[in-house]
Amino acid sequence: MSTRRWHAPRAIGVLFALIGIAVFLALGTWQVRRAHEKEALFAAFDAAASQAPITLTQARTQAGAQVYPLVEITGSFDPEHAYLLDDQVRGGKVGVMRWDVFAPSAGGPALLVNRGYLARDARGVLPTMPSPPTGVVRIQGLYAPPPGSGLRLGGNALPRQAQWPKTTIYIDPGEIAADLDRHLDARVLLETDAADAGAGFVRQWRPEVFPPERHYAYAFTWFAFCAVVVATFLVLHWRPENDRP
Repeated sequence: MSTRRWHAPRAIGVLFALIGIAVFLALGTWQVRRAHEKEALFAAFDAAASQAPITLTQARTQAGAQVYPLVEITGSFDPEHAYLLDDQVRGGKVGVMRWDVFAPSAGGPALLVNRGYLARDARGVLPTMPSPPTGVVRIQGLYAPPPGSGLRLGGNALPRQAQWPKTTIYIDPGEIAADLDRHLDARVLLETDAADAGAGFVRQWRPEVFPPERHYAYAFTWFAFCAVVVATFLVLHWRPENDRP
């Protein structure tokens, strides 16, 4: 039975091991920190809907990358123009998000309002699409950044569609503003009203960002790589006495 002993590592080996450990520890720690930030963001987002609503003017001064004020706005929906954000999944079902255009009575740019999610049936058919309320109405919603678009392929398909509501796979306020030929707010409204609950919309809002669980999974991966570096270093240098490096 061979005797194992510690073989002094070369300086270059120690250097590479320390660099690997430092890099993987830094990446894992950063992912844990990001997870904590997302937990705080989600908690603030969930609490926003229970806060007293503020005006759109106030919201525009308070809004930030991680601030989603609850606002109350009086105005009217555009009855002729709407957009369906397709390929949305909720509860294992594929459906669409209905986006309508809302003009505030106080003036200023119109808002894109996400009125909620509607699921397709087993054949992929949508239920009857609820129209927005007519006339001057008061709505509440979270004043939020537009959803991320991810990888965009095929260019802007909106100008090629003649039938309303138009279907899209991403929401780009700039492209929609050009399609409507009107100025739009850079942020959007995630409607929270229950007044039209009979319309069948599902309104369970969360920020369009990686959830904390994803960051924790990435952190585990980086820490595992760090452990592999340490284990490999030990195996290479705590070896049988007759082995050569």
